[in-house]
Amino acid sequence: MNIRIQQLDKRFGGFAALDGVSLDIRSGELLALLGPSGSGKTTLLRAIAGLEQPDRGSILFDGEDATNLSVQARRAGFVFQHYALFRHLDVRGNIAFGLEVRRGGERWPKARIQARVDELLSLVQLDGLGARYPAQLSGGQRQRVALARALAIEPRVLLLDEPFGALDAQVRRDLRRWLRELHDRTGLTTVFVTHDQEEALELADRVAILNRGRIEQLGTPGEVYDAPASPFVYGFVGEANRLPARLHDGALEVAGARWPQPASALPAGTALEVFVRPEDMRVGQGGDWLATVDAVQRSGPRQRLRAHLPGHAAAPAIELEVELPAGSPAFVPGQQIRLGAGRYGVFPVTGG
Repeated sequence: MNIRIQQLDKRFGGFAALDGVSLDIRSGELLALLGPSGSGKTTLLRAIAGLEQPDRGSILFDGEDATNLSVQARRAGFVFQHYALFRHLDVRGNIAFGLEVRRGGERWPKARIQARVDELLSLVQLDGLGARYPAQLSGGQRQRVALARALAIEPRVLLLDEPFGALDAQVRRDLRRWLRELHDRTGLTTVFVTHDQEEALELADRVAILNRGRIEQLGTPGEVYDAPASPFVYGFVGEANRLPARLHDGALEVAGARWPQPASALPAGTALEVFVRPEDMRVGQGGDWLATVDAVQRSGPRQRLRAHLPGHAAAPAIELEVELPAGSPAFVPGQQIRLGAGRYGVFPVTGG
C-alpha cells in the first residue's frame, strides 16, 4: 500500500511537532523515520496509525483520503517499544486478541483464528511457546509476540515505534536481521521509528531524517550517508569534521588551503563550513594541511587519529578525527602529518 502525506501540521501547545511534512511512502518498502528526540518522528508515525489527529494536511492510503478514518478502519498494525502485551494472556491469547475482539461480519470462526495464530507462531519463530505468558519470555521473544499480534489482523501497513529500544545490543542486532528477512517475506509496507542511525542504515530501503518537525532529507541509506543534504544530516548520520571556509578570488579557501570553487551555487562573502567524514580524511605528502597527531586509538586493524591544525591569533586550533583503513602505517602522538580531504560537503554557516 502506498501512503501519501501532504503538508501535515501538528502542534502541542506552542510546540510544532510536525511542520508542513510531506512524504510519499512506496508500496512494499521498509522506511525508517530517523531523528533525535523531539524531531517529530513518533508523532508522524502515530498520525499515520490514526492515534494522533493532525491540525492540518492529509494522509492518503492508495490514493484514498484516510485522514479522518478510525484506527480500526485504517487496518494498521502497530508495534510499541515496550511490547504492550497483556500479562494475563498467554502468547496465543496475545496474538489472537485483535481477531477475537472483532464484531459482526468481521469476526472470524475460532478455528480460523487458531490457524492464523499457528501460522504466525511459525513465522516469528516461536513454535512451542504459545502457552507461555509474557513474564516467562525474554525481551526479544516478547517483541516477536508483539509483532505477531500486529500481523494477525492482516494489516495494510506495519508501523513500529522504536521496536528494539528496550533490548540489549546483541539482541537488537539479531532482531534487526530477522525483521529485514520477515519484511522481505511478507512484502508489507513498513514504517519504523528509530533514533539509532546504525539501525536505520542497516534495515531500511529509504530513510527520512527529521529535525524540528520537518524532513531534512529523504533517500537511500547510501544517499543520506554519502551525500548529506544539510549540516544537520552530516552531524546526525555518522560523524563529520568541520573546517572554516570562504569563497575568495574564484576559489574555496578551507582552513588556509585553496580548492577549486564548488559547482553548487554558494553566496559570495558568506562564512562557509566544509564537512569531512573521518574516513574521508587522507594522510599523505600531497595533503593540504600540516597537522599534529594528539592521540591514536586502535580497533583491530584500523586506526583512528585525533589531530589538530595549529591556531593563530585570528583563529583557534582545529581538531580533527581521522579514520584510517587496515594496512595504514602506524602513527604516534606528537607526529606531524599532512592531511587532505576526499569527499566533502560545503554549506553556509548557520546559527544552529
